[in-house]
Parts: sequence; structure tokens; C-alpha cells
Amino acid sequence: MRVTEGGIELEVPAEQTEGVEASVFYNPRQELNRDLTVATLRAFREREPRAETYLDAMTASGVRGVRAAADGWDVTCCDVDEAAVELARENLERNDREATVERRNVNALLHERAFDVVDLDPYGTPMPFADAAFARARDLVCVTATDTAPLCGAHFRSGIRSYSAVPRNTDYHPEMGVRILLSALARSAARFDVGVTPLLTHATSHYVRTYLELDRRPTAADAAVDELGHLYGCEDCFYREADPGLVADPLETCPHCGGERLLTAGPVWLGPIRDREFVGAVRERVPDEFGTAEKARDLCETLATELDEPTHYDQHKLCKNWGLPANAMDDFLADLRAAGFAASRAHYGGTTFKTDASVGEIRAATADGLE
Repeated sequence: MRVTEGGIELEVPAEQTEGVEASVFYNPRQELNRDLTVATLRAFREREPRAETYLDAMTASGVRGVRAAADGWDVTCCDVDEAAVELARENLERNDREATVERRNVNALLHERAFDVVDLDPYGTPMPFADAAFARARDLVCVTATDTAPLCGAHFRSGIRSYSAVPRNTDYHPEMGVRILLSALARSAARFDVGVTPLLTHATSHYVRTYLELDRRPTAADAAVDELGHLYGCEDCFYREADPGLVADPLETCPHCGGERLLTAGPVWLGPIRDREFVGAVRERVPDEFGTAEKARDLCETLATELDEPTHYDQHKLCKNWGLPANAMDDFLADLRAAGFAASRAHYGGTTFKTDASVGEIRAATADGLE
């Protein structure tokens, strides 16, 4: 069947009308991901004018490569699947766009050639391709991870195997996935004396997506590793604490409720997950004709104002734990700010928020408005 996305027309196999999550060639639920990718590439090209070459590492239908080529990038599309490579060629020709199309294992290709931008969008974990990407990308590595259950700790052992870290299934599980992924990528880059700076990161639906600017200096790699640490949390009262450093010093009892059901996660990324100014630039480069324009702009707006706290709370989960009814989110956050704390919405959902207040301080600051 034919679909239109971002001003290009694609031929895609008809069978993904069912089971879109498992589609090898084209997933319509990733349109937001791809729209933001184009806007991010536009903003990054202004940030780094020398960037010209773009590798669509798992090209499938070729949608990312075609859209990047239509935006003026020198594109290489790569896939190990013969049918995918042929389809990518056809879609490039259909849209009168030029790109190099390779039927290769992308790790082998990256050992032979370097690119300004490398985009990893595999099915599942991106980690088998991360080392090659950081070894050979010059400026930017874009990464999608769709294995959110391992990332967030729901599939615990799989998460440990894939990301060389301990993920935990917590009440802030989307952010757990974000910070486990960023930690693993930062450590992969550091092996090549490359430092990473997250320019834009989001957890949406069934995936985590991040864009990492590279700095090829050992001191930059050290600085990125210094952003790693551990998170400790209480399963009873939702108390949590961030502990910088690669050596964990777990809590034995909860400082808030005295409970002993404590979780330790890490190493996780404790630093910012995006650059505020860059996210604003991305938002400005989302045109009206993009199919997800409104959603993409709203996401960027929330990310730009989101606090850098390494965990988020869910108001409804807190109120349920306290046995209190939830009030309007704007009123809830206003009460926190009136008590002297920083507070912002989080992009993970309509009732998620970030604050520098502890769980006890949150309850004290918002109690009057909840009762």
C-alpha cells in the first residue's frame, strides 16, 4: 500500500495494517519520532554547519533516508534485508531523491566509513550497534530503543544483559528507561574517548528516543561518566534519592517512612536529558504540514520547561498512596511553587511532574488543596 508522510510518498507492505509494532518495514506509530528527527536534523545543521552526511542505519522502507535526502542531506541507507534494500531504492526513486543504498551489516559498514550523523532505529535494543556508531560518527548519534520493558525494569534480567545496568520497575518507570538508556550509551561512547551531550530525549508510547551530540575528547568522556550515578527508592512511600558516582551506597531503611522495601537502580544518567535552547530550536522547525506537528510542538514545549530532576512523580499515584483525591494539576503544582519549591510538568504523561521537593514536602505543601 502507499502512504504519505512528511511530504513524501512511500510504498510499504500491506501486511502492517495488522501488528504494526512488529512490522519490519514501516511503523505508522513512529511518525512523531520521524517528524521530530527531521526537525532535529534541521536545527542541528544550523548548530553544526559542517554536518552533511547522514546514515539511516536500519533503513527498512527507507522512510528516514528519503525524508533526510529530501531535506538536503547526503544520505546512506543501510539494511541487511534484501527486500528492505530494494524497497528503499524504489521509494527513493519514487520521490526523485538520491542516496547510497547498502545491503550490509551496519557495524561492518561503520568500520569502513565515517558519517557526520548516525541514526540507529532497530527493532529492540540499539546496544549491539552503539559501539560502532560512537566509533565512527563525527557529530551526532540518534538512537531509538523500543524494548521499554527491559529498559524500565519490567523484564529485569533482559535489562541487565542489554544495558549493563540494574533497571528497576518503579512508579517512574518511563524515566527509568530514559536514564538507563542514556547511561549505557554514555558508557559505550566513553570507551572511544567520546563524550555525549543529550540534545533532546523523550519517552513516547512504546519507545525512547535520544539525540546525542559528540565531543571527541577524553575529558569530555570523563565529564559524561561523571553524570552517572544511582537511584534509591522506597516502594512503600515513593521516597527517592539520587547518588552520583559509579559505586552504589544503598539505603538500608527509608529516611521518610522507615520501611525496608528499597530499590537500587543504576548506573543511570543523572544529568539533563535535553538542551533547552536546542529543543526550542527544534520546535520552531516543525512545519504545519507534518502529520504530528501539534503533538511534536507540545512535546518540545514540555521538554523545554521540564526540570532536570532525575525522577518524576505521578500525582494520581501519590494521592492514591495517601488516600486522598487528586485535584487539578495546575493547582497542585501552584501549591508546590507557593511553598517555595520548583515544580514542572513532565512529558511522560498528563499527571506526571518534577519537583525538587521530597515526597514528605510534596504532601505537606499540597495537603490543603487535596483535602
